[in-house]
Amino acid sequence: MKGPDMELSRRRLLQVALFSAGSAALAACGSGSGSDAKELTLWYWPAGLSDKVVADAVKHFTQTKLKPSVIGGDFKQKLVTTLTGRRFVPDITGVKGEDIASLLVQADRFIDLNTLGADKLASQFVEWKWKQGSTKDGKLIGFPIDIGPTAMYYRPADFEKAGLPSKPEDVAAAMSTWDDYYAAGVKMKQANTGASMVMDIPTIFQMVIGQGTKRFIDENGKFIGDQDHIRNAWDLAIKPIQLGIAAPQAGEQDQFTAASRGKSPSLFGAAWRGQDLKNALPDDTGKWRVAAMPGGPSNYGGSFLALPKECRNPQLAFQIITWLLSPENQARGFTDAALFPSSPAAYTLPALTAPDPYFGGQKTVEVFGDAAQKIPVSYEAPSDAAVSAPFFDEVLSVWAKGKNPDTAWTDAVSKAKEIAERQGVN
Repeated sequence: MKGPDMELSRRRLLQVALFSAGSAALAACGSGSGSDAKELTLWYWPAGLSDKVVADAVKHFTQTKLKPSVIGGDFKQKLVTTLTGRRFVPDITGVKGEDIASLLVQADRFIDLNTLGADKLASQFVEWKWKQGSTKDGKLIGFPIDIGPTAMYYRPADFEKAGLPSKPEDVAAAMSTWDDYYAAGVKMKQANTGASMVMDIPTIFQMVIGQGTKRFIDENGKFIGDQDHIRNAWDLAIKPIQLGIAAPQAGEQDQFTAASRGKSPSLFGAAWRGQDLKNALPDDTGKWRVAAMPGGPSNYGGSFLALPKECRNPQLAFQIITWLLSPENQARGFTDAALFPSSPAAYTLPALTAPDPYFGGQKTVEVFGDAAQKIPVSYEAPSDAAVSAPFFDEVLSVWAKGKNPDTAWTDAVSKAKEIAERQGVN
């Protein structure tokens, strides 16, 4: 599949040029205490931001002492505990993508970044990510750090052995739907290569849900996990087991090892998973490629920066946020920490457009950048993770333990409804 036109338009050039200068001016006219804090604290988790960009921010903002802290362990729990106790609250904090929904309902604990001028920058970010950090009434709590557009990682040599297309654009065209992908898996099985096309069943369930516009709870607080859109995702996830094209259940490192031996030649993941591959299989340089997802793009991961109400200088803190997350610094974040930019202006910069030797010289941004701008918008309720957990547990039971799929579905729905009721979901 040919990626989007990577030419930098005149309009985009202006956006890039205005981003840093504009954000500084916007911060100066926003609301907040405006106090001249002698120091501002920044919390983030390991690889949540580029450490190099953060270090440069410390040097850049000489009007205050920026004190970054990399927080390990359960980041959300530590943040919530600090916010609840109202002591040692960071002036700027990261918020993980999986936690943003539960914190949006506590919006009164954070500053609406639109009051600092963030709304003037909205057009420079992918729309669905901006909405993900916003409340129903339009307050922006989370300023986008990165996103997780997904794709199919595959080994072209193993595809060729099975008589399948091997070039990214040909793979994308031949496997544009899940049924097409599974048909390719059957062909691989029939070729007696000893490989199983599908590496991870729960991941497929997650990806298919992410390709739609509805999840487990609707905007009225009603449980909809028993409806057709979830059942369709379930059936698509179970199908490779029924076709005999799924690899045995295994941990991630074992999956990578099997992949390197040609036993599982394809896997699905976000842009950041490419770095996982490089770390796990350094000797596989040149042996992998990236193609568009069957069934359309999905998102997995991505995070935000937010300002707690206790922030001692909101204007300056917002200026720091926009500096950290300018297109140029987002591009550095991709190089340093595999953080795929939330600002499309970064997709044209050399850090992203350079050929990647690990992927045979492919410009992977042509796949991920295209996906990033087409990801569907879906409402994620604060209780979504809790309510969805039984479905992932049960689909794993079908894969790993051979549980009957219909029984597993019934059990998943029943358990999810119990959790939903306890969570106050209708």
